[in-house]
Amino acid sequence: MECDEKLARFRQAHLNPFNKQLGPRQHEQGAGEEAPDVAPEEVLPELPPVEPEFHCAERVMDLGLSEDHFSRPVGLFLASDIQQLRQAIEECKQVILELPEHSERQKDAVVRLIHLRLKLQELKDPNEDEPHIRVLLEHRFYKEKSKSVKQTCDKCNAIIWGLIQTWYTCTGCSYRCHSKCLNLISKPCVRSKVSHQAEYELNICPEAGLDSQGYRCAECRAPISLRGVPSEARQCDYTGQYYCSHCHWNDLAVIPARVVHNWDFEPRKVSRCSMRYLALMVSRPVLRLREVNPLLFNYVEELVEIRKLRQDILLMKPYFITCKEAMEARLLLQLQDRQHFVESDETYSIQDLLDAHTGRLGCSLTETHTLFAKHIKLDCERCQAKGFVCELCREGDVLFPFDSHTSVCRDCSAVFHRDCYYDNSTTCPKCARLTLRKQSLFQEPGPDLDA
Repeated sequence: MECDEKLARFRQAHLNPFNKQLGPRQHEQGAGEEAPDVAPEEVLPELPPVEPEFHCAERVMDLGLSEDHFSRPVGLFLASDIQQLRQAIEECKQVILELPEHSERQKDAVVRLIHLRLKLQELKDPNEDEPHIRVLLEHRFYKEKSKSVKQTCDKCNAIIWGLIQTWYTCTGCSYRCHSKCLNLISKPCVRSKVSHQAEYELNICPEAGLDSQGYRCAECRAPISLRGVPSEARQCDYTGQYYCSHCHWNDLAVIPARVVHNWDFEPRKVSRCSMRYLALMVSRPVLRLREVNPLLFNYVEELVEIRKLRQDILLMKPYFITCKEAMEARLLLQLQDRQHFVESDETYSIQDLLDAHTGRLGCSLTETHTLFAKHIKLDCERCQAKGFVCELCREGDVLFPFDSHTSVCRDCSAVFHRDCYYDNSTTCPKCARLTLRKQSLFQEPGPDLDA
């Protein structure tokens, strides 16, 4: 009996925390299976109540059972009405303020608040039954599918949340806006202006004054002033006109007039409309430097080198057009990004001048020139057979019109050594012979004296 009493006291002092509702007698009955010598009808003497430490509620082991994972989260409910969503948002805000700061429950409540706001915005701006193509004011808008890129609406200046909002982009001028702002657009597509009038303003910041605009924005005609009341007047360095803050976002762009006249490539502030126009015109070869500013070649050495390379490439072009191997190798496609280089040596684009300023254009043209010359003078026998022999000295190697030590007649395209050509005469001997031959053929016979 003494052993049984000691065993009962030991079990009462080491109760299972998961079975702490059982009394001492129930524990002894449960343990009776382990000690079969104890008779079931024996009644153990009552022991004095013992209060073990684990009975304290503050010291119970936290095994993750105290938190109720099945209760409804704060602010989470099924809502299909905007008013219910707004009420839920306010309740979620109040819960966030009441929860301990930087706690996990507060972070979860913030996440729920974000989801509720996104749901509210989605109900305000539904994207169902939206057409994929819209044509307005010569804009051709396509519905965008990107959901992760954050853009800015060019109409309302608000952020476009692609995850929940429908937005469109013009394929011509890259004008972006919400679907709800499409019908409010008043600016025509800039690409139409580029198609009908592809030319630059070549006067440096042609300012006429804010009073000439009636103290209104040059684009949307909103009232503006230099004092910023009601809206700040911002000048576009390309057009010289003043715009409001909705039409002028202080975007930076290279001004063509400053490049042509001053070789100045510093970006300056322009309006949104001017920025789109300059972006569409950057690769168009519309600048004739010899007509606009011929003195620029005297001060910029890179332009002189590029002009000589372009002239040589134009002299190589007839060889490639009549060469089967060159046509199969598609050598002229080396300049597919600058098609005007194989058409003329007069026109330039702003992108050409930018690359010339950084040195990239000179390096790429030199590589192309070397590749073309290698094909004509070394690789292709047909092109080699089309070389020239100096008709003045009839000595030396075969000459080509793009060689640096040759001179080409502009009239008959005959090729001579440069030293031979200028030592003998400035007149092409081949052209002189042709002229004498023509005169002898068309010379009228003299009068017959015998008659």
